[in-house]
Amino acid sequence: MNIDFNKNKDGLVPVIIQDDRTLQVLMLGYMNEEAFKKTEKEGVITFFSRSKNRLWTKGEESGNFLTVKNISVDCDQDTILIKAIPTNVVCHTGSFSCFGDKDSKGFLYELEEKISHRIDKKAEGSYTYSLFQRGINKMAQKVGEEAVEVVIEAKDNNDDLFKNEAADLLYHLLILLKAKNFTLKDIEEILLSRNR
Repeated sequence: MNIDFNKNKDGLVPVIIQDDRTLQVLMLGYMNEEAFKKTEKEGVITFFSRSKNRLWTKGEESGNFLTVKNISVDCDQDTILIKAIPTNVVCHTGSFSCFGDKDSKGFLYELEEKISHRIDKKAEGSYTYSLFQRGINKMAQKVGEEAVEVVIEAKDNNDDLFKNEAADLLYHLLILLKAKNFTLKDIEEILLSRNR
């Protein structure tokens, strides 16, 4: 891996830290060559602190370490991207990310918010809200119907139909999760615990 530490006069390159599981951007720091080699060797992120003017392992005081999962370099070889697993919150303010607590986990989480908003605001004329009003049995039945349709389409060779049925299943499952007072994050935590 070639990194151009000489591009800037101070010998530092920016390092973007991203959560390996969610791809949320957690923070930005800087490394010199020594910090990079230490990070590679130990598997825990070490920066060069410009304010302390020394190597600084993230978490050395707080215990909130960043464990390296993957390192890549951009096309100009002057910026590093590290995917890591955070021990706890990353920002010194107590936020999970230095860019705020709002998760940026992709469209499924946005869709979950839209579904929740329509139900909480009792959006008249909304299919989501009308299904929610029909009760838990109807929502569960709809998830079951969509699951069967996914199975049926999986046995055929029409990829578009299969993908559409899979999308319907996810959508209806999000409604059911809301009705049961659970979130995608709750399910994600179970999957993560199984993966450990």
